[in-house]
Amino acid sequence: MALAERILQRTQRPVFWGSRGSPGDARRNIDWVLIGGMLGVIAIGLPIIYSTTYKFLPSRARPLDPFLYTQRQLIFLIVGGVAMAVVMYFDYQWWRERSRIIYGATIFGLVLVLGLGRTTGGATSAFDVGPISIQPSEFGKFGTMLFLAAYLSEDRDSSVTYSKFLGGLVLVGVPMILVAVEPDLGSASVYIALAMGVLLVAGARIRHIVLITSLAVLTITGATVGGVIRGYQVQRLTGFLNQGSSDKELQDLIQQVKQAKRAFGNGSVFGKGWLNGPLTNNRSIPVQWADFPSTALAEQFGMVGMAVLLGLYALILTRIWRVAHLSKDMLGTYICAGVFSMLAWHIFENVGMSLGIMPVTGIPLPLVSYGGSSAVSFMMMLGLVENVHMRRFR
Repeated sequence: MALAERILQRTQRPVFWGSRGSPGDARRNIDWVLIGGMLGVIAIGLPIIYSTTYKFLPSRARPLDPFLYTQRQLIFLIVGGVAMAVVMYFDYQWWRERSRIIYGATIFGLVLVLGLGRTTGGATSAFDVGPISIQPSEFGKFGTMLFLAAYLSEDRDSSVTYSKFLGGLVLVGVPMILVAVEPDLGSASVYIALAMGVLLVAGARIRHIVLITSLAVLTITGATVGGVIRGYQVQRLTGFLNQGSSDKELQDLIQQVKQAKRAFGNGSVFGKGWLNGPLTNNRSIPVQWADFPSTALAEQFGMVGMAVLLGLYALILTRIWRVAHLSKDMLGTYICAGVFSMLAWHIFENVGMSLGIMPVTGIPLPLVSYGGSSAVSFMMMLGLVENVHMRRFR
């Protein structure tokens, strides 16, 4: 009798993420293909960061610890892995209930950084916390996406009203404007992609797309007229539109893009080999480890290396798309749509600016570019996608 009572008590205890034998057990529904794709991208990114920093560090004229930036990136990724696990642990409905607070913290951080942040390269976009920098705009992508998804999914009807669309535009517009004021037009464009992707899935029509586009154009125009956008940012757009210009003020930017395209040409099909890229070794492409990592990959591993990376990204995007379709509710679908849109835009813009088909904005290549805030933020967003997949039966 005592044994039977102990067995009964054990079966009645709450267990981690539900009953292990149940199809609804979250642990049984992790999308390991998505995680495998993410780990594959990370495995490419770390050697690329090493190859672009082992000879010369960003603020030094002589070699120091060749593993410094690679080690720091690895630490960032470990922190990102822990953050991803935390996001996966709590039901995404739990995150929905706290989305308003997270969004409020996002706005507070973006306002605070304008007054207390560190100015680098003309933009005030990061806090210095000891040896690391924290960019609120990167974490703001997570908070804004989550709150937008929660806001649009409040109604039980699958269709979203016109007033909801307007509210969603305002919701995204506030952090987007604050990011543009830093000024960081690259990150601001990601918020536009977020709004476009989620609202399209929510049933946006032509007039809604016109509103989104108008908001973006008015923000950029107002920032330019008001002197918020710095001269170097205007030059980036001018240089992109006039890549054959002989204007001396544009030559540095034009040469940067030319060198980036040369790196792709140098790599040909199979590349020069790891650590054997002449343009990469000579620091011919400024800030290559953060802004132009695809050029280092292309020069050292050729079109084959780029095909592998883009194939992994395609795998991740395909799995996110699949999770969106499998989601049990519109909240999960909107979350996946937001992550999909931002990830796709980051990839397209970063690789595109290296090929000269997009303006240079400086937004990172997800999980490949050096940067802790970006890496942690993207892993948290992928954690939310996993969260939706894990609880699709509950």
